[in-house]
Amino acid sequence: MPPVSSAIYGCAGLELSVWESEFFAETNPLGLILFARNVETPDQVRALTEAFRTIVDRSDAPVLIDQEGGRVQRLKPPTWRQAPPPRIFGRLAERDPQAAVAAVELNARLLAQELLSLGITVDCAPLLDLSMKDTHKVIGDRAFSGDTARVATLGRAACQGFLAGGVVPVIKHIPGHGRANVDSHFELPQVDATRRELEATDFAPFRALADAPWAMTAHVIYSAIDPDRAATVSPTVIAEVIRGDIGFEGLLVSDDLSMQALSGDLSERTAAALTAGCDIALHCNGDPSEMRQVAEAATPLSDAARRRLTRGEAQRRAPSLFDSLEAAEALEHLLSTVALR
Repeated sequence: MPPVSSAIYGCAGLELSVWESEFFAETNPLGLILFARNVETPDQVRALTEAFRTIVDRSDAPVLIDQEGGRVQRLKPPTWRQAPPPRIFGRLAERDPQAAVAAVELNARLLAQELLSLGITVDCAPLLDLSMKDTHKVIGDRAFSGDTARVATLGRAACQGFLAGGVVPVIKHIPGHGRANVDSHFELPQVDATRRELEATDFAPFRALADAPWAMTAHVIYSAIDPDRAATVSPTVIAEVIRGDIGFEGLLVSDDLSMQALSGDLSERTAAALTAGCDIALHCNGDPSEMRQVAEAATPLSDAARRRLTRGEAQRRAPSLFDSLEAAEALEHLLSTVALR
């Protein structure tokens, strides 16, 4: 088996194809990320996660998913619970901060129980992006609030709930996507706020959670810091802001490199992200030709990334007995004062 690679990939369907199985055995990626196209039944998802770990011969290989609640939820009803969008918790916090913290932690604990039962050990949540006047709808109600302290408090509660349930949270999109007024899936956003303003607002929730185990970058240009490169591929943003001002010490994974905000082929994007300081290159769409390009530029997992990965795993606790029905009822009660629509 080759060294563990600094890449995480998606796959195309409900089970690994022959090509995917051979590719994963050949390249030994750190992990696998799942999407709605990979989900049908609990048994099928368990079989998929087990098959991936068998191929890479690592029982602890991370398997990721975006299970935020609201619009971004890969595991959907009726098989899985419909979790509320983060904005609901922010609205509750305006009325009752303590109830909101309890609700967020309960919700994350419930999500973690659902994920861990399927072999999914990493959730790409919570968002710490601020909701602002010009925030693009791609973020929208995925953000808790526009208040920095409220976002930090609720983000902390979410991380605690995930970790208590045995799942690693990923704070995103560091150092902040809230000011972006275009969708980075299709265009490269540029934020022109001053560095002082960014440090006081957008960066603040991430600074408050600098001890989080994983973070995901933003495909956003911050013109006051690096006018030419998005954060994901900017050595300046990663060194000076993410590792510097924010002080993030955990595993840094790129946002999806196949998004159109970035330029160049996938090999160039991968090399740029890893050279800039990302620990992990993330590629999601399951396209074999693009995956090959990522693999060409991906490097063996660095010693620093290994240490960060190990530190994150140490924060993930073996879940204790947890009554999901009771927790769901308690969550519904806490949210009863807030209209869900």
